[in-house]
Amino acid sequence: MPIEPDTKDWTWVLRERCPECGFDPSLVEPHEVGGRIRAAAAAMHARLHGEGVAERPDDATWSPLEYGAHMRDVCRVMHARLDQLLTEDDPEFANWDQDAAAVEGGYATQDPERVAVELDLAAAAFAEEAEAVPTHALQRPGRRSNGSVFTVETLLVYALHDLEHHVHDVAR
Repeated sequence: MPIEPDTKDWTWVLRERCPECGFDPSLVEPHEVGGRIRAAAAAMHARLHGEGVAERPDDATWSPLEYGAHMRDVCRVMHARLDQLLTEDDPEFANWDQDAAAVEGGYATQDPERVAVELDLAAAAFAEEAEAVPTHALQRPGRRSNGSVFTVETLLVYALHDLEHHVHDVAR
């Protein structure tokens, strides 16, 4: 059964604590983001080697495998957006439909071990670039196709919430 697409605008997590996972954006220090990206990826990597990795807990929730593939792609997309923010003036990001990506990419049928390795690589590359961001570049702006404005700093916080939230999702 297909998952109902998530149409919520999650940018509110830049201003307030997430009641589902406890993520608090006011507690994120830019110099900590890289390490936290790696930690989230490591937690998901471990879960990708666990029991029932391809089983959905219910018809409305992705399996750990699907969440792992999504996290891999979040790292790739956010890394590309971070690169745009650092190299272009006020870029507009291409639209990314995460639900379409899950269906088109066959997240549910991918090999968990391969996803784990690809997640490790994507997270390491994203974390490395996040750690290399100079303080003076944190406020460089860019926009999503829906007009939401991000800076380097808010993009990193937004992406970090996504990753940590999905680790929480699979731990439930």
